[in-house]
Amino acid sequence: MSAPAAPNAPPPVFGEPTPLGLLGLAIGCAALVPIAFGWLPSDPAKVVTMMKTASWFCLLFGAGGQFLAGLMSLANKNTLGGTLLTTFSFNWVFNWYVLDEAAHGRGVDGSVMLSVDLTFLVIFLVLTYAFGFFSKLLFFFLLDIDVLYVARIARHFTAPGTGAFDALGLVVGVSTIALMLIALYISFALLVNPAAGRAVFPASGPMFKPATPPGA
Repeated sequence: MSAPAAPNAPPPVFGEPTPLGLLGLAIGCAALVPIAFGWLPSDPAKVVTMMKTASWFCLLFGAGGQFLAGLMSLANKNTLGGTLLTTFSFNWVFNWYVLDEAAHGRGVDGSVMLSVDLTFLVIFLVLTYAFGFFSKLLFFFLLDIDVLYVARIARHFTAPGTGAFDALGLVVGVSTIALMLIALYISFALLVNPAAGRAVFPASGPMFKPATPPGA
């Protein structure tokens, strides 16, 4: 499910790193699920504990796992996968920062968040198209991220406490769970199928066909 190697290309330096990055992402998403749905304890001290706990999962797994996988992908000459994983890893570092600030009763600037979210949406829309040339699963994986960012951006323009604000929060929560599940499925397909010698987790072909085959 990563970009195929060109003919006569040297062997990869590392084994396929994509499962590592996606498993880290899935664990990071799992840590965010209670917060995304607003399942917060009534005790303020427990809310602080929840924020701190989630922040470290975001830093270690969401950021650390994807950063390592991204560097390995780049070393393997997989520019598309390596760029996505490495770029997204820094976003998870920021997730850690936001949660850590929230645990200390502080917030982050909304205008900067909106500007960055808009930029990320543009990036992910283009990468969604690019990954569609390799795998339907990866296409829908990126499409889910697109939906998540559209909902995040829309919340910037919606008054808190309204029904629309809560509905957009639900979209963010559902998208987070979907992202976690798709990431797990792709990881299992990449790890289990080669070991089993059969498609225990059926993969998918490309969403789009390139005008010229890669490496031609």
